[in-house]
Amino acid sequence: MTAARIVVAGTHSGVGKTTIATALMAAFRRRGHRVQGFKVGPDFIDPTFHRDASGRPSRNLDGWMLSRETNLAVFQHAAQDADVAVIEGVMGLFDGQSASELSGSTAEMAMWLDAAVVLVVDASAMAGSVAAVVHGFDHLVPELRLAAVVCNRVSSDRHYDYLRGGIAARCRPESVGYLPPTPELSLPERHLGLHLASEVLTEDRLCQFAEWAETHLDLDRLIELGRQRKALDPPSLPLGAPSAVRTRIGVARDTAFCFYYEDNLDLLRALGAEVVEFSPIKDAALPEGLGGIYFGGGYPELHAQALATNESMRAAVAQFVSTGGPVYAECGGFMYLTEAIVDAQGGSWPMAGVFPTRARMQTRLVRLGYMEVEGAVEDGWLVPGVPARGHEFRYSVIDPMPDAVNRVYRSPAEGYGIQSTLASYIHLHFLSCQHFADRFVTACTRYHSTI
Repeated sequence: MTAARIVVAGTHSGVGKTTIATALMAAFRRRGHRVQGFKVGPDFIDPTFHRDASGRPSRNLDGWMLSRETNLAVFQHAAQDADVAVIEGVMGLFDGQSASELSGSTAEMAMWLDAAVVLVVDASAMAGSVAAVVHGFDHLVPELRLAAVVCNRVSSDRHYDYLRGGIAARCRPESVGYLPPTPELSLPERHLGLHLASEVLTEDRLCQFAEWAETHLDLDRLIELGRQRKALDPPSLPLGAPSAVRTRIGVARDTAFCFYYEDNLDLLRALGAEVVEFSPIKDAALPEGLGGIYFGGGYPELHAQALATNESMRAAVAQFVSTGGPVYAECGGFMYLTEAIVDAQGGSWPMAGVFPTRARMQTRLVRLGYMEVEGAVEDGWLVPGVPARGHEFRYSVIDPMPDAVNRVYRSPAEGYGIQSTLASYIHLHFLSCQHFADRFVTACTRYHSTI
């Protein structure tokens, strides 16, 4: 049976999409359904909640970074054995890369997937006026119509009666329940967004999330709405299965380095890499026999003291680079490869020292947004004329990089190269440019043959 397709969309950011999507996944799973989670947009944190609630890795879908065909292939590959797919939207339903287009928006993805759109409305200060909001969202784009509405932060049954009555009298989408304010289920935040699921989502709390959804929402009707969609055409861009291993790539994975697209790692495997996780916080040495290293983003600034204290790991990374070992690092991983991280209080914590600069934490957001990059050198992993797409989200800056350090991306994007190491603040999605991942794995294979 084709998976029911449900998009959890919001009127705006902060309306409760992650909490509700997580609760739905936990509730559906507790009922015995195989649940596959997805997140629209370049987000690394929300998928950790999906993973814990569904028991399966969540996947990112993005209409700006990836083509329609690639998104459909990612969706169908991940959901092929699922009973229900819950797709959490990004920001408001129509918010995307620009205000005048739907590129990168939840609405665009919902239309590509022909999914049932469930609009989450913060109804805490509304009654009959909720109908105007629902009607407007339902009619803004004629090609996209809402399937249902969930009213969040509703104070009482009587309050919901007013809301439901207004929606039923003036709107086409149906109301499938409401959710009361539940402070004990609120998800704590910090500078890059929510805390990671591993920090706040216990089994008991997951049960509370499931009970919250089961008590107040019509789950059977939601699945029915999600199944009342036409079947998707087979993907025209099949994703490759893991191929014969030709190299080992170490992936830094702990509470300091935890921002990875699952499809990035799957692509490395499909190209012949064995992915071996290690912790720059806890492990004294790199895994044996590595052909390359991948440092993703995360929170090195929150764990700067622990990273600095692990001198043997910092030395091992620097030694790997000095022997020509290929290393790819982005954002937090880039910060780890600098001489030091300087925290917001001025404390300086020594890092691996590969790049002759320091990363300095700021008290305000420095940069947020999509980025397209193009290689500046012919022998790089990203060559001139071949673009790749990603995004930046950071609260740090680096001191001026010496001119002697290679610039491997064309301006204005910033990417730096030393030996066989490439580092940047930009989180790349490898499926936007498989050429990049292929050249990286090839470089790792070549180095692996020399050790």
